[in-house]
This record gives sequence, structure tokens and C-alpha cells, in this order.
Amino acid sequence: MTLDFKKICVLGLGYVGLPTAAIFASRGIQVVGVDINETTVDTINQGKIHIVEPGLDILVNGAVSTGRLVATPQPQSADAYIIAVPTPFKDANKPDLAFVEAAARSIAPVLEKGALVILESTSPVGTTEKICQWLAEERNDLSFPHNAGDGADVQVSHSPERVLPGNVLEELVNNDRVVGGISPHCAKRTKDLYKIAVKGECLLTTAATAELVKLSENAYRDVNIAFANELSLIADKMGINVWEAVALANRHPRVNILQPGPGVGGHCIAVDPWFIVDGAPDQTPLIQSARKVNDGKPGHIVGQILKAAKDSNATTIACLGLAYKANIDDMRESPAVTITTKLADQFDGDLLVVEPNSDTLPGALTGTQGLSLTNLDDALSKARVIVLLVDHQEFRELDPARLKDKAVIDTRGIWS
Repeated sequence: MTLDFKKICVLGLGYVGLPTAAIFASRGIQVVGVDINETTVDTINQGKIHIVEPGLDILVNGAVSTGRLVATPQPQSADAYIIAVPTPFKDANKPDLAFVEAAARSIAPVLEKGALVILESTSPVGTTEKICQWLAEERNDLSFPHNAGDGADVQVSHSPERVLPGNVLEELVNNDRVVGGISPHCAKRTKDLYKIAVKGECLLTTAATAELVKLSENAYRDVNIAFANELSLIADKMGINVWEAVALANRHPRVNILQPGPGVGGHCIAVDPWFIVDGAPDQTPLIQSARKVNDGKPGHIVGQILKAAKDSNATTIACLGLAYKANIDDMRESPAVTITTKLADQFDGDLLVVEPNSDTLPGALTGTQGLSLTNLDDALSKARVIVLLVDHQEFRELDPARLKDKAVIDTRGIWS
């Protein structure tokens, strides 16, 4: 199989694209990584990484030092192209496919007959077929599977990533993959490529089904988190410890309630349900209600924090954590950032932020008056109100005695 794929071009060197590129390079494949951010390109070509992911620095350094991985701002001709760029949403929660379209059109000039194009970015149903259409507009000298089927000059598929930040390298290799082709031949060729690096099973289906599968996985999780978050709102109103209530309910052999939190973040769970809603707005009342619950949780937390500050006459609040989950630096759609931003707008005092996985504030908080990024010791010594937003290991290991005489808002239940 490696004889069919001597060179791969990966577009988007972020939390999924860079690990994917590094893993294929470690299997002896020549990989060209493409990113529009010059700093990202320069960092990778130095054998370094720009994101936090355990083990990735070693893998990238080895791939770059052997010449198997090279980063560049422009695509090159390759046997296969993997598109792993962001798919955010626009106003009114509408999917924004601008990055996917730009990536597809950028490879069109270097496409050759026999090439394989794979969309890994989580996308609304129908996006993979749109890639065929965009490529056909740019290259009328080539045939594509949305019109030519198995006999097309270029094959196009969708195979969404299914990885957990903090464990990406293991899951990229060991997790099963859903492989959806525009035609059956597209799916088979995509499976041939992934089996170079993937030990998990490759499950073949159509591109549209693969798109819905990934969206369904994250919408399922969002609905379950919404139940836990709604339960926490009920418990707060009734003066009940939600963590105890969940733990006791979960002693039932057929009950497994998730842990509530400050909301839902990340590029997947907080975004993907809206892609389903956009395609079927009248058929998704449950999904829309779950989104409303989870999007409303940060506002509830802010209200609790402001009340605690007022009750304790606090002039300084410490917010612990900005990432959307523990032990990573990814702040995309993070409820912790949302809460901190709202606090900065409403609290007339100093706001100290601790994020052990980042030396800089996200754009939403940069330059905010009265807000500063600091270390944990400084925050604990100065703040009267301590807000736990992310259960980073550093916070889990904190001696509870250091919280004595503090007003504590624990949104993750690690100190409760």
C-alpha cells in the first residue's frame, strides 16, 4: 500500500493535522504539511511544535530531522491530500466552510490524475460533495466522482477524526475510522491510505453517512452533558450538592449521568450540533434545547461568582483555567474564556487568570483592563474569590488548606 502513497500533503497543521502528518511521516511516507500561519510553518520546520499534545514534540522532531516532514505555506503535488482545517460557524450558528473551500481550491492547480483527496474536518452533510464541485470548477480537465463515480480521475472521501486532545497520538492509530467515499472506489482507496498508520478498523460507507456519523457522535455527547448541566441548575436552586446527587444516582446499574461543568467547549461538541440543526431545523428540537442549556451555563456561573464576590467584599477574583478541558492549551469555544470575559465586563475589581498551559491570553481577553495572567501562587495569595474553571492537574493537586477563608466556586467538582 505504501507504494501507492509515496507522498502526502496535509492541509492545516493544528490539533489534528500536525499529529496526522507526523504519524504518517513516522511510517516512512514523505509528508508536506501546509499552513497559512508563517509562525506555525517556521516552528515546525525547526522540529518544534506550537500546541500542547503529549509525545507530539518527539514525533515531530524525529520526522523533521529525517526529512520526512516539511512544512510550507503552499500545497505541493502529492498522491493524497488530507484536509484538516477549521470548520467554525458564522452568525446565527451557520456553518462557515470558507477554510475548507480555500483548502480545496488551493490544491486544484497541483492535482494530478490518480490523486486522492480526503476531508477530515468535521463538516455539515454534503460538504464532501461540495469539494468535488469546487475542484471540478478549477480543473475541467479532470473528472471527479460526484459525476464520474468509480471511474473518476480523482477520488474524494470524508474520514472524520475521532480523537481526544491529550491522547491524540494513541487514538489516531488505535481508534476505528469511519471512511465515507463519494464512490465505493474512493472509500477503498482511502482505507488503503489509512491502513498504513491505523491499527483500528476502517468502516466503509458513503460520504454523507460519514459526515452525519461524526456530527451525531458529538451531538449525542452534547445532549448528555446538557442533562448533567441542567441537573446542576436544579440542584443549585434546591440547595443540593449536585456532585453527591450524581454519584448516588450513578450507583443504579443502568444510570450513568455525566459530570456537570461550566458549559461545553472545544471545536467539536460546542459546534457540531449546529451543523445538524442547519440541515434539519424542524427535526432537531432536542439538539437545539441541549445547545441552549449548555450555552446558558456560563451566564449562571458568572452570577454565582459575582454573588460570592459581593458577599465577601472581594476586590480580586482568581479564575483558574482557560482551556476547554483539562491538561491541554486548546481554548476554542472554551466556556472558561466566556466566563472570564463576562466577569471582566461586570466585575469592578482585579481579575487574575491562571492557565498553566499557556504563556499568553486568548484574543478575547488580550488588553482587558483589570485582567492579568499570573501564576497559581500569586492568584491564591491575592484573591478573595477562587473560581475553578478547568480541572488541570496542577489544580487537582492543590492542598485544600490553601483555600481556607476563600470563597470558592468549583465548577468541576474536584474540591467539592
